[in-house]
Amino acid sequence: MARRCSCATSLLTGNIRIHLKQLLASAVSLCFCLLLPSAAEASLYKASDQILVLNPENVDSVLINSTAAVVVEFYAHWCGHCIAFSPVYKSLARDIKEWRPAVDLAAIDCAVEENRKICTGFGITGYPTIKFFHAYSKSDSTGLDFQGFPREVRGLRQKIIDKMETHEEHWPPACPPLEPTSQAEIDSFFETNNVEHLALIFEDSKSYVGREVTLDLLQYENIAVRRVLRTEEGLVDKLGVTKFPSCYLYYSDGSFTRLQVNFEARTFYSYTLKRLPGVVRSGKPRPVITDLHTNNTKEPWRPFNRTMVYMADLESTLHYSLRVELSAHTIIKGEALTALKLYISVLTKHFPGRPVVMNLLKSVDSWLQEQSGAEVSYKALRDVLDNVAQVPDAALPEGVRWVGCQGSKPQFRRYPCGVWTLFHVLTVQAKTSGSSEPLEVLQAMRGYVHNFFGCRICVEHFDVMAQESMAEVNSLSTAVLWLWSRHNRVNNRLAGALSEDPHFPKIQWPSPDLCSACHGVKRTGEHSWSQEKVLSFLLSYFSSNNLLTDYLEDESRVLAKQREQQQLVREAQKLLERKAREALDSITQSPSPPTLEEEEEEEEEDEEEEGAPEETVAEEEGGQRAAAEHDIGVKTSERSHMSRGWRQAQRKPSIVGIKLRDPHEDIVDLDSFVNQHYKAKALRAAAAASSQVKHRSLQRKEEPEPGPVFGLGMEMDVGVGMVGLQPMEPDSGLGQQRNRLQKRGLTGQYIGGSEEVELSPSRRGNWMSVLSIGFSKVDISLCVILYVLSSMCLLVMYLYFKNRLRLRRAKVALP
Repeated sequence: MARRCSCATSLLTGNIRIHLKQLLASAVSLCFCLLLPSAAEASLYKASDQILVLNPENVDSVLINSTAAVVVEFYAHWCGHCIAFSPVYKSLARDIKEWRPAVDLAAIDCAVEENRKICTGFGITGYPTIKFFHAYSKSDSTGLDFQGFPREVRGLRQKIIDKMETHEEHWPPACPPLEPTSQAEIDSFFETNNVEHLALIFEDSKSYVGREVTLDLLQYENIAVRRVLRTEEGLVDKLGVTKFPSCYLYYSDGSFTRLQVNFEARTFYSYTLKRLPGVVRSGKPRPVITDLHTNNTKEPWRPFNRTMVYMADLESTLHYSLRVELSAHTIIKGEALTALKLYISVLTKHFPGRPVVMNLLKSVDSWLQEQSGAEVSYKALRDVLDNVAQVPDAALPEGVRWVGCQGSKPQFRRYPCGVWTLFHVLTVQAKTSGSSEPLEVLQAMRGYVHNFFGCRICVEHFDVMAQESMAEVNSLSTAVLWLWSRHNRVNNRLAGALSEDPHFPKIQWPSPDLCSACHGVKRTGEHSWSQEKVLSFLLSYFSSNNLLTDYLEDESRVLAKQREQQQLVREAQKLLERKAREALDSITQSPSPPTLEEEEEEEEEDEEEEGAPEETVAEEEGGQRAAAEHDIGVKTSERSHMSRGWRQAQRKPSIVGIKLRDPHEDIVDLDSFVNQHYKAKALRAAAAASSQVKHRSLQRKEEPEPGPVFGLGMEMDVGVGMVGLQPMEPDSGLGQQRNRLQKRGLTGQYIGGSEEVELSPSRRGNWMSVLSIGFSKVDISLCVILYVLSSMCLLVMYLYFKNRLRLRRAKVALP
């Protein structure tokens, strides 16, 4: 027994230890899962880097039987060497972007579980590994390794060219020939090629410049590039080439000329050749200068100087930013409100605007700083932008007038160009004014773009660039250069896109024509930027002294238009307020008692509709009505001064929530039926009752203020809604009663074809008239039928439950 207990105890202890180990392992795994980023976040490359990100879904379509050669990097996101190499690979992608569709760059993360099988299939055992896949590769191809590949762009670029030349069977269809040309080929070149320009690059056999320029102009039409070795003596002597490398333009008539560049290097050759007349990117229309004057837009083309900045572009950007982009946010709160305050604050400090614009920006900034709440409405902000408070000499011109940022079509340049120009100017102005915060302008730009800029893909790209290196900015000069370099990166990514204006292609700015000192060449022949010269150029180009005020609207005219607009708004508001008051008064004001003239006109209209005999009666009444007009006016003025209780009493009577119909319209459709069958009798009765109507009308003029009508007391009459109603008069004539019954559809009884109406002059008749006001015979009949049916239902239910209870008692009584 003791042994069994001992064994059981030891087993229990062992199980506890195993469970503790499992729990500990699970906790550690959970910690790693929480600490390590997801695969998507850990990836070193994104689509915005112009690198194809491979995965099991697209790897076959990219690598197998592709018309382009593909360079692939196999890496692990946790590998330190891979992380260090990623900026070089991204720079390589930007450098050879123009080589597409002959060459593509791709990358795959082998540390991701779903990609391990792919990496194992290609024999990847270490990271980073680069492989080259020929065009039209087979499914069993594992690619060519880059053995000992260099860690810089120039060496990688040359490695790719070496691998490209190893194609034997299938040359990439989009790639032009890279081998050297001969004089015989040049002599017959224009017979088989329809191009305007032939660029011949003379170089040594070990030089890569000719092949690199050939691939750089791969996407351009109307030009061809060929490489000529210095050993081709016939061409060298014919063109008189003495320097290698050098570039000559050769034409179909046998003429030639040397290409003038600042440096005999790849970058300068490519830039100059792309700017030759008639040379355009594939799929883009040729830029015809005459088209610019018509501009393909509704606005006339505004000639401008490309070496200057225009204030019209800056003010147009402010208008679109503050009045259009912000208007999409009806309520601005949280991070967006903070970003807006910083944006307006930076504009107030550093925008080199005209006095009227600066006064308005200061007014907006003061208003925003005074807002202590968690949110502001754009409507309130718009009132400040439009200067509704009428701050003296403050206005922001409405509308846009693009000059330096105008495009050949409405969808090109404009606002994006204006945003870049605005923040370039702000960074330079912050540097010039000696601001103490290097990141102030860049943070304002990042906040505005993140929260308000409409292009969401652009926002994502800018956020990525900001996260990468904005924190490294530590001086105002660095801030100016950081924005310039990121602008050039965006230009590189968008070059050749559908959004590129063919008249203003995306280039690395400033161009050699604009700032030759900004460009240089390394010993290796690679292009380099002179940071010092670039900074000096930017400080001069975006300075307030370089701002032109051409095409601006005069300040006095801007202020006058603002006043006119505000006057129109005020008049419109007054009109709306007046209409609202009139509508409110018509609802709240009780209707005045109907005058004698209105009642007689109403009866006259009814009589006119019934035929000529009634018209005669109406003419006879006209004289007496004219004699009573004076008394009616006096009575009307007296009634206008009645108390509020009397006004409430004049409301239309209602019984148990049932609203009476308008007295000016027929109550029931039975009246039309009566009029059709008893028309002749009604005409005779109307003629007989005319004298009594006149007598009754004159009596009403002498009536005192209303009192209890039906003998219920004033308070009771008001409670049942009967104040203002006339009681049934026993001595009223039969003709008058007939007219009232035919018009109102009130209670009464027509007997056969006789003209008599049965009406009891007793008090019971008064009570019956009270209870039947607003109801026709059909209404009363329906009420009676419903009452009988409900009574029968109640009786049936009572009998049912009574019998059921009796049966239950009988069952209980049984033994």
